Amino acid sequence: MTGTAAAVLLALCPLLLAGGFLVGRRTAHPGGRSDVGSPVERATFETLHTASLAAPPLRAGLTEDTARKAVRGLRTLLGTDALCVTGRSSVLAWDGGGEEHAGHVMEKLAGLLATGRSTAFDCGCGDPDCPLRWGVAAAVVVDQRVLGALVTYATRDFAVLARATDEVARWVSVQLELAELDRSRTRLIEAEIRALRAQISPHFIFNSLAAIASFVRTDPERARELLLEFADFTRYSFRRHGDFTTLADELHSIDQYLALVRARFGDRLSVTLQIAPEVLPVSLPFLCLQPLVENAVKHGLEGAVARSSITISAKDAGAEAEVVIEDDGVGMEPELLRRILRGEGEATSGVGLSNVDERLRQVFGDDYGLVIDTGVGAGMRITIRIPKYRAGVHSSPADSEG
Repeated sequence: MTGTAAAVLLALCPLLLAGGFLVGRRTAHPGGRSDVGSPVERATFETLHTASLAAPPLRAGLTEDTARKAVRGLRTLLGTDALCVTGRSSVLAWDGGGEEHAGHVMEKLAGLLATGRSTAFDCGCGDPDCPLRWGVAAAVVVDQRVLGALVTYATRDFAVLARATDEVARWVSVQLELAELDRSRTRLIEAEIRALRAQISPHFIFNSLAAIASFVRTDPERARELLLEFADFTRYSFRRHGDFTTLADELHSIDQYLALVRARFGDRLSVTLQIAPEVLPVSLPFLCLQPLVENAVKHGLEGAVARSSITISAKDAGAEAEVVIEDDGVGMEPELLRRILRGEGEATSGVGLSNVDERLRQVFGDDYGLVIDTGVGAGMRITIRIPKYRAGVHSSPADSEG
């Protein structure tokens, strides 16, 4: 969140600088709205409004479609006779007159695409009626890679246009960097969920099938019920639809998981659920609670020789839902726990703890990471706070294909 916010603030800086160019043009040739504010204020507001219209397409990356949607707003922002956006090999979109010049743009940009340095060039147009006499090109750069260029055209060469083109190209680059951050975040979340699924599947699937097989002859009806629980649990865990789920669906999956665990361990495991109905519709990241319950089983039940208990509660806490998962197992050294949450623990330690903590912070902010109380021989208590509403966080229907 902090990096994204900083990038957004950085995105505004070039616009305010380039706004000086726009202010000069619009106050020298007033024709805009005059109902409120001074000419400078009106030009500033118009600059920011135009930028807000051009930004959303760019946040989807640099393609012909996004360039076409953004190019008119970019030309309005700079007030030039024509403007084009290019990739590394071709013109992606053109706005304004003189489009016949599009066929010669790329040959003017060889040096810029190689070095990232802005360039100005004489259009060399032989048509006396063509207004495009001079071009200025600035690189569009993301992660130190030149993706293309922003090229503006005017009737004459002047330094202010060159500076304004540079600043708007920087703003375009920031929008594309934000798009890359969004894609990276999505890829990271998908990779983390894949990692969780891989973590769940090997030992749990084998143990569950072995437990079901043990009932096939002695209690066929129990074996059938457990097989259905196993099918539903795996269908939910490996679904491909959506990054979020509801607390109700996550708890239902956990109940199926615990039914399979109880089939294996019998009376050694005691489970208590205390769930407030009003929090069941709350949305949360997919597979956030199940790894924590599996952790409670691993470090509670499997580490104890006697009977062990796990308590899962979910209650209404005003603007949030509070979920607590508690076991009376072997617990953990607090310093080991801190290393695990930093991603420094062994692969077999704390199943999913760092994964879930990171995803909760990514989605809801740093105030919503896991709160864990533990000590050697003292069990473990994990508290999760989930906002009842957060923009962009809503569950999707489960994958009907399984």
